[in-house]
Amino acid sequence: MTDHYDALETREPDLRETELFSKLPDVLRKALAAPAYAERLKGIDPAAVTSRAALAELPVLRKSELPALHKAAPPFGGFVAGPLGSFGRLFTSPGPIFEPEPVHVDPWRGARALFAAGFRPGDVVLNTFSYHLTPGGFIFDASARALGCAVIPAGPGNTEQQFELIEAYRPVGYSGTPDFLKILLDAAANAGRDVSSIKRALVSGAAFPKSLQDEVKARGIDAYQAFGTADLGMVAFETPAREGMVLNEDLIMEIVRPGTGDPVAPGDVGEIVVTSLDPLHPWIRLALGDLTAALPGTSPCGRTNMRIKGWMGRADQTTKVKGMFVRPEQIAEIGKRHPQLGRLRLIVTRLGESDVMTLKAETATPGEALQSELAATLRAVTKLGGNVELVGAGSLPNDGKVIADER
Repeated sequence: MTDHYDALETREPDLRETELFSKLPDVLRKALAAPAYAERLKGIDPAAVTSRAALAELPVLRKSELPALHKAAPPFGGFVAGPLGSFGRLFTSPGPIFEPEPVHVDPWRGARALFAAGFRPGDVVLNTFSYHLTPGGFIFDASARALGCAVIPAGPGNTEQQFELIEAYRPVGYSGTPDFLKILLDAAANAGRDVSSIKRALVSGAAFPKSLQDEVKARGIDAYQAFGTADLGMVAFETPAREGMVLNEDLIMEIVRPGTGDPVAPGDVGEIVVTSLDPLHPWIRLALGDLTAALPGTSPCGRTNMRIKGWMGRADQTTKVKGMFVRPEQIAEIGKRHPQLGRLRLIVTRLGESDVMTLKAETATPGEALQSELAATLRAVTKLGGNVELVGAGSLPNDGKVIADER
């Protein structure tokens, strides 16, 4: 059994760099067919962009800009040249941000990540990411099927039905958030249900602290982490070396100083910027708002691509809660729906290995009715449940921060 998905993963780094940048000019030409890229990259000679230094001269497109850009020129802000009917599926993520799924095999580039986590052709995989409107469920579903696995499209929640599926199909693999994996294992233990067939997992979408890693391993499951987005699919993933995350193939990653497009010094923490080489739906210098740092050298597992430390926080205030992004624009929307309130601040913490949101809201007229209304609005806007704490007018700091990630 081979240790690597294919020979691309073990190329000499210089060869990979040469091959990536030899493809980039043609990808840029394809991008320029989309009106928003044509405007953004006006005056750029694609043939001249054949190095990291040349790429760093192009403007950064911030993911935080996409909701407004998509609203101004629906559905994709002018960044997609092909007609809607040329794609396989059409999604939306909180923001809202709209995403198309290309029709080719493994459109989200996830088969490599599953392979690195020990998944193999013929495995049965329980996929608990949501299949409803957002691409998460389909990212892992398409990736597993491209690898040759059979997928149980379970989605999140409804543990009783999950147990029936697990006991009937005996999946060896799990994909989903680490939080839901713990919920599933705890509920099975309490109910006396047999989920022992699950031996490996690829988790994403939420923090996976060492305490939870150790607990999952003690229960006989070898779990690996992956870092991905709804725009790009799988960006980087853990390997058996357990030393950071390896960048996926056919992506160019830069790490820049937050708020700029300038690459940081090797090893410094900065914001992730990704250029994808999918000619049907390229991304040119998409700044994700996530922080990381590059690791030196290559992975002991033999994969030679760039390695990163993993997710190290947000360069902006957008944060991920239970696998879903929560954005400052959404907190502003809550304020618009309740104009009698003062400042708002969403605080994200963890309790019992789960993400917890608490919305603090300034008001001169606190009451249970207002608290209930705010809780309902929070769920409606973010698609996530959370606590509400009413505080006195003027009690929240005047520092411009509306989301505080305290995990």
